[in-house]
Amino acid sequence: MQYDNRDVTLSIYAGAGGVDAEDWAALLFRMYRKYCEKKGWKMEIIDKKMNEYGGIDHIVTKITGKDVYKILKQENGVHRLVRISPFSAAKLRHTSFALVEVLPIMQPQEMPFREEDLEISFFRSSGPGGQNVQKVETAVRIKHKPTGIVVSCQQGRSQYQNKQRALEILRAKLHHLAEEKKVKTLQELKGTKQKIEWGNQIRSYVLHPYKMVKDHRTGKKINKVEEVLDGNLELIYQ
Repeated sequence: MQYDNRDVTLSIYAGAGGVDAEDWAALLFRMYRKYCEKKGWKMEIIDKKMNEYGGIDHIVTKITGKDVYKILKQENGVHRLVRISPFSAAKLRHTSFALVEVLPIMQPQEMPFREEDLEISFFRSSGPGGQNVQKVETAVRIKHKPTGIVVSCQQGRSQYQNKQRALEILRAKLHHLAEEKKVKTLQELKGTKQKIEWGNQIRSYVLHPYKMVKDHRTGKKINKVEEVLDGNLELIYQ
């Protein structure tokens, strides 16, 4: 398939569920990090925002290696977690959601844009809770004015490095937007009403009252939840 041999940007966004959802986003990041280690892939953090408990509001990574997009594209979508909340004094069951976005890296000539369409600003990199970790404004935020898409990068050591990485993410997002528009046009021509949005979960991970991982696209169910969350995604892919 097209782009199967590409490296990717993998982003995780905490959804409904407050602190529990941010903790769930952190668990998903750990799962993918461990999977990358098992595959011998390189994962690089581009941007992240964490809470005081170590949970993740959002994180953007770049993953390089063999067949990265071919394998990880099936992670695109909403992931749902059901468990006893570690943040509930009453030990109540809680459902959390997180969005995983996997996009192929595009070359500059494949997704060009005009400099006048970009609004670029610089700011200081921050750690958990918004605490400044350095005084130099090396972090970069880029807004694509025609679409309103905003990307940022604060993990590099220089403005130039962060700008190039942010532009790389922007190209991937613009390509994804263009592909969505193509699909939407095709659906309209066929008379279908399917919505293109992240509202439908692709996979559920249940830790209470029973243990099960279910892929809602294939119907596959397995009870080895802890192993999957420990990076053994092959259990789902088999």
